[in-house]
Amino acid sequence: MISSPYKEHDRITSFFREQDGLTVVTPRSLLRIEPKSAEIVRVRYTRSGTFPDRTGIGILNDPPYGAWSFGEAEDHVWMKTGCLFLEISRSDARIRYRDAEGRLLLEEREKDPREMEPFDAFRLRKGADPVSVKIETPDGVKEILPDPPKEYDKTLYHTRLNLRFQDGEHLYGLGQAEDGTLDLRGSVQYLHQANRKIAVPMLVSTKGYGLLLATGSPAIFRDDAYGCGFYTEADPEIDYYLIGAPSIDGAVKGYRFLTGEASLPPAWAFGYMQSQERYEDQEQLIAVTKEYRRRHIGLDTVVLDWMSWPDGLWGQKSFDPARFPDGKALMDTLHADHAHLMVSIWPYMSEGSPDHAEFAEKGGLLESSETYDPFDPKARQLYWKQAKEGIFDYGTDAWWCDSCEPFTPEWNHTDKPQPETMYQEYVRDAFLRLPAEYANAYGLLHARTIWEGQRSCSEKRVVNLTRSSYTGQQRYGTILWSGDTEATWDTLKKQIAAGLNFCASGLPYWTLDIGGFFVKRGQPWFWDGDYDDGWKDPAFRELYTRWFQFAAFLPVFRAHGTDVRREVWAADDPDDHRFYDAMVAADCLRYRLLPYIYSEAGHVWKDGGTLMRLLAFDFPGDETACRVTDQYLFGSSLMVCPVTRPLYFEKGSRPIECDRTRDVYLPAGEDWYDLYTGRKYEGGRTITADAPIERIPVFVKAGSIVPLAGEAEYAEEALSGPVLLAMFPGRDAVLEYYEDGMDGYGYENGSYSIRRITWSERDQQLTVNGADSPNGWKAPPHEFRARTEIGLDRIFGGK
Repeated sequence: MISSPYKEHDRITSFFREQDGLTVVTPRSLLRIEPKSAEIVRVRYTRSGTFPDRTGIGILNDPPYGAWSFGEAEDHVWMKTGCLFLEISRSDARIRYRDAEGRLLLEEREKDPREMEPFDAFRLRKGADPVSVKIETPDGVKEILPDPPKEYDKTLYHTRLNLRFQDGEHLYGLGQAEDGTLDLRGSVQYLHQANRKIAVPMLVSTKGYGLLLATGSPAIFRDDAYGCGFYTEADPEIDYYLIGAPSIDGAVKGYRFLTGEASLPPAWAFGYMQSQERYEDQEQLIAVTKEYRRRHIGLDTVVLDWMSWPDGLWGQKSFDPARFPDGKALMDTLHADHAHLMVSIWPYMSEGSPDHAEFAEKGGLLESSETYDPFDPKARQLYWKQAKEGIFDYGTDAWWCDSCEPFTPEWNHTDKPQPETMYQEYVRDAFLRLPAEYANAYGLLHARTIWEGQRSCSEKRVVNLTRSSYTGQQRYGTILWSGDTEATWDTLKKQIAAGLNFCASGLPYWTLDIGGFFVKRGQPWFWDGDYDDGWKDPAFRELYTRWFQFAAFLPVFRAHGTDVRREVWAADDPDDHRFYDAMVAADCLRYRLLPYIYSEAGHVWKDGGTLMRLLAFDFPGDETACRVTDQYLFGSSLMVCPVTRPLYFEKGSRPIECDRTRDVYLPAGEDWYDLYTGRKYEGGRTITADAPIERIPVFVKAGSIVPLAGEAEYAEEALSGPVLLAMFPGRDAVLEYYEDGMDGYGYENGSYSIRRITWSERDQQLTVNGADSPNGWKAPPHEFRARTEIGLDRIFGGK
């Protein structure tokens, strides 16, 4: 019998400790395991004989950690950190990860646990000046290169990390997809950037670990008959971090330890943002703000979508003097009404615009493109200079960095491509102009441009609404939104899973286009809404209302879209006010909840928390909870249950006769209160909850203290008045109430306070302690009022 030499290729021949890592040698490879903390190890694998001197893009903190030991047993080499125990098989160098008690977390596959295949990467030939075709899309002007001339760039590897997951294990994260999948087990996920897709290579498990790929490459996650694990398109090595944690919260904290804490948005960013395609001049922006104030509906931000620039100068970062004749007066008027302005900017500038001419003169555009190159530090500085002088210096408050993938080839098709086709076309287009090993990271570097630029000249907190994200982007003041979706009930339901997986990837601020971007049906494939009659159809008014109610419980509350107007009063009808009234009530509830939301956001920054939480964060051992796709936790106390099917009208104005209810699963181990009525329910069962158009079901964990505001029309007003402490008893409770200056970066240096508020179930007593601050910062004085009534209807009298 002839033995195959391939069986010996990964057999360990030696191992040794050097430079705070364990190096394992096989006949064809080097494996290096580097502990980074008691809970985190970095694993690197190469077949080139040496490890490149690099840290994965987006990784901010890669510290040495010396408190570990290693040794050998008969069939494996072992390593111990404080919380992890690793077994490296002598026969094939595969790794098995266990926790400190010996419980299995994750293991690599026995046969070929890691694979690498070299290939030559090519890019556009410099100076070739290929002929491009420009096409107009709803996503802006796109450039296509039918026959691009290419040249050799470097040799990289297609890599595979082959894993074995456990029975009963649930997996989440990997950014945002649009297919509605929550638990990623049994699925294939294509990790690339697209209009409706955000790639983040961070996976979390109910078995107590997180896995972060230290790659900037497009990748594929697979858990099916063809294998389990990750394929990366272009990397110099296999490189990943295993984060051992007893909970998903712990895995997210480990991710933030490696990639940076999430910056805290200003308080006003948690109020309502009004946008649509589009407000065309400064009079419209002022008029819509004043109408919200006249109607006493809460509003904090109005949004200027494309285009602030003069006609024909797409992407020019300046105000058109014909439509915005006095930018400073515009800002003074909005600020006097306690409103803020967000302005849309784009990464590309059309030829003929002054911004493009300056880039062409000084360099900094991607090869044969009108899009700037954020991988070039000088180009980032120039882009910020233009944005500052043309927009920010007028006093504007926030950025909408649109279309920063910047390649969306799926939008060039009439019919929707298959997921694998979208992935392949993105790889093809991105590799032409971006470094192949960083082809997913354009949005990360673009966000860095805005963050570093604004931080260099202003104490205003950076607010950057954007559509593309990557590892570590949470530290750059970004809010992600889910792209240009369509108005259907199916889309609404799938958006819940999209947001939950995105936030489980470690990036906490996510939102969407309320009602879907496209309302009507047309061509091409993405223009696929169900409501050609728009607001005239009460079925659309119902869908929009339910979407609005859901969005009121998102990290960021924002309306936007095309085809119909998006102001709240657009939903009103002379003969049917219930949809309008329901949205006004949801807006009012959002502002009442701002003390709760802003305090929770403070803990997102300070403690590595997550605001929008899938149920597995808190209930990983509850199999039913782990499979629920249409409920989620909003902060530490609230469980939100959006309504995701019509209960009043089918499209075409056809009335429905049915119970206005939805099934709600109450996770085991807790008692739950109806937020509105105060009715108490035992957990571990499914109930039928009332779901009239006036509200969606929301439940509160027993043992919660929920801080509330009185009626308010903007965030500062909500956070400056008396704080009503709503009690939901049943067990002892602790609220660490966070406050700071609501804007500015003093909080980074300790200018914030934590007030500890406790409830004793035995004594039926609420205690409000004094506020503690790291540097003695004092919050403005305001009253804390305990409310003994249970449920908002009792506290606010149904208003």
